[in-house]
Amino acid sequence: MIKIIECPRDAWQGMEDFVPTSLKASYINQLLDVGFDTIDFGSFVNPKAMPQMKDTAELISAIDMNKSESSLLAIVANVRGAEDALKFPSIKFLGFPLSLSETFQQRNTNKSIEEALDSVLRMQELCVQHGRILVIYLSMGFGNPYGDPFNAEVVLKFSRLMAEIEIKVISLADTIGVATPEMIEGLYTSLIPEYPNIEFGAHLHSNPLTASEKILAAYNAGCRRFDGAIKGFGGCPMADDQLVGNLPTELLVEVLPKDELRVDQSKFSKAMTMSLEIFH
Repeated sequence: MIKIIECPRDAWQGMEDFVPTSLKASYINQLLDVGFDTIDFGSFVNPKAMPQMKDTAELISAIDMNKSESSLLAIVANVRGAEDALKFPSIKFLGFPLSLSETFQQRNTNKSIEEALDSVLRMQELCVQHGRILVIYLSMGFGNPYGDPFNAEVVLKFSRLMAEIEIKVISLADTIGVATPEMIEGLYTSLIPEYPNIEFGAHLHSNPLTASEKILAAYNAGCRRFDGAIKGFGGCPMADDQLVGNLPTELLVEVLPKDELRVDQSKFSKAMTMSLEIFH
């Protein structure tokens, strides 16, 4: 089966106007009914750096997990954030952005790659101790605008490092939307057979005109885990092209094989309507 990870957190994290906690909770509760594998709902980061995320702990108490088979994922930027997230049993997945670009790692988490790798090791230990799963996002996973070294060998190197500490999920993140179908297919075709114990996902930002072919390239190369956001909201705030947003979840549902998806269409349609209350 294909896993869709719905990412409202990524969609609203850069919004200037604060989305009320009650509205966030209503939206997430609707998303939990759709049949998505996971909801990326919030992050435990410094509220000064990400004001929209200041209510993540409060939000958890307003989320109703009782009737849903979906799981919750929270993004963390350091060990302290991981420790905070682990206080909440309903959070199954912790996500950490590990950049292949030294420049972006500093910008995103105020750490060098070496320091970030130390944090990953400690977070993995904590997750194993608490029965949770650490998801590593390899950001700038298809290239970067800073001139930092990048090629397929860099991706393979970082994947090997993650395999050595028994990371179970790696999502390749095209932070600035530069991936081509050929590049996507090449990376997943190399990685998936090489590391059969790792679930490789796709967190792609894309211009709408090229999104479908990128989705299919990943699928055809064996990827079965896709991040999306309804109507494609969100994306990297550093991207120069305003059209480079998240993959629209409705496009994932349209393009990917229907018999491999677990999506309640009527509840999905309701969630899409609700999204207009937040993103306008």
